[in-house]
Formats: sequence, C-alpha cells, structure tokens
Amino acid sequence: MSRFSPTELRDALGSGLLSFPVTHTDAELALDEGGLREHLRYLREFDAAGLFAAGGTGEFFALTPSEVERVVRISAQEVTDVPVVGPAGYGTGIAVEMTQAAQGAGADGIFLLPPYLTEMTQEGLYEHVARVCSSTDLGVIVYHRANAKFTAKTVNQLVDRFDNFIGFKDGIGDIDLMANLYATHGDRLVYVGGLPTAETYALPYLELGATTYSSAIYNFAPRWAGEFYRSVRSRDRDDVYRRLREFVFPYLEIRNRRAGYAVSIVKAGLQAVGRPAGSVRPPLVDLTDAELADLTDLVKKVA
Repeated sequence: MSRFSPTELRDALGSGLLSFPVTHTDAELALDEGGLREHLRYLREFDAAGLFAAGGTGEFFALTPSEVERVVRISAQEVTDVPVVGPAGYGTGIAVEMTQAAQGAGADGIFLLPPYLTEMTQEGLYEHVARVCSSTDLGVIVYHRANAKFTAKTVNQLVDRFDNFIGFKDGIGDIDLMANLYATHGDRLVYVGGLPTAETYALPYLELGATTYSSAIYNFAPRWAGEFYRSVRSRDRDDVYRRLREFVFPYLEIRNRRAGYAVSIVKAGLQAVGRPAGSVRPPLVDLTDAELADLTDLVKKVA
C-alpha cells in the first residue's frame, strides 16, 4: 500500500525540488544495483521533495520492463522519507502492466511517459491515460511531450473523471496550455517543469503555477541544485540569473553539441565529480573525452 494518497502525493511533489536519478550500469551495460543503491543513499543527504525512478534521465527508454521494476523496487527500498514515483509507458497494455508492477514494487505514484511511436487523436490519448488511471489507486502524473500532446479539454476530462489524475509535467514549452490549466484547475494538479534543462525555465514557469521541476543536475551537484531551487521559489532574480550565466548556459552549450546529450551529460557530470555511474546505453552515446574535460572544468565551479 502506498505511503501517500494521490492528494498527499500531489502536495508533497509540489513542495520542493524533484530528483530524477540516473540508472547505473557496469562495464557490460548491465544494471549496476550496488552503484545505484549507493547513489540513492548519497542523494538522501540533500533535500529533494520526491524521486522519479527510471525516468527520462534514468534511461527509461533503454531499460527492459523487468529492469524498470527492479529500479523502482531498489529506489523504494532506499528512499523512505519522500515519495518514489515509478514510470510507465509504451503501448497502453504495457503501460498498465508497468503501472501495476511499479505499485507492487513499492512506488507511491506513477509517471506516465508518452506512448510509443504512433500518432494519435485526443480521444485515443485520453483513453490511454484513462486505462492507466483505472488500473491503480496511485496518483498519476502525465508527461506532455513528443506525441503525447494534451489539449486543455483532454486534461479537463481526466481531472473530472479521475481523482488520482494529479499531475502534469510539461516537456514541450506550451505556455498557453500551462496558463490555461493553472487558471482552470489551480492547486487541483501539481505542475512540473520538464523542459531540458529545467533550471533554465524554472523562474518563468513558477509564474505559471509550476512550483517544481525535474532536476537532472541534482545528480552530480545536489547542493547547488537545491540552492538554485530556493532562489527560484523566493524569486531572487539576481541569484537565479547569475547562476544561469555562470553555470547553466555554459552547461547547455556542451549539452547541445549532439543529440541525446541531455542524458549523457548527466552521467558525465557524475564522472566529473568522481561518482561514476557507467556509460549510457545505446541508442545514446557518451560525451567525447574533450567534452568531458570541458564539463569537468565547468562542474568544478558548482560541485
């Protein structure tokens, strides 16, 4: 049984920074359970409000369903003071199975990633989310990204029907939609900033009701990430923009050099601070040695 009702989960996640840990791999790219456990224990020393296991930064797209379940179970065992949210995705049937597996593994909520590959109507997208919400009593947060492009009408229907539909993460940058949802639903939903890299947009998104965001940087610079979040919430514009200039924008310049680096650079950041998590799995690639050197020089400023 979950430690958090859907309402409690919503309020907890909206109260602070969200951790999206990487998934550790060994030299053969197999899941490194020991490395992951150690990393989760390390992150527990800091002040995230919730943990999303095997999310985008955790390479959900490169893990098997059984590996996802293992990562969720490990996370729930190691992190007991804040909610642990497990992922679901792919086709609707698989998403339902992954939802039930995550709940059985100890997850407190479900993060529903976009369906695999195909285009769809709003009616089909609604039914996809509806079947997941109907399959669990956990709170469900959807990811507005890629082919999962929600309209306000679809979100309104989900809110009206499902008490456990409690969160909306925006990975597209749809300002009109975010303003509409917050104006319509207020605190009925938790709104999560999900554009990579989320720190870049955190201050303007706060004005749209997004009191939290997914921080990949938290993996390798958790103290800095927490300080940045507190500056956002206190609307300390000078400190936010100073930190963007000094670290985030140079970080983005490295991240933008190749497709897929939004995840690769996070594992490289851990290597830069002496806490290696292994390589990314295909279809992603690691940073080059020169790029890792550039990142290491930059990370020394904040880690």
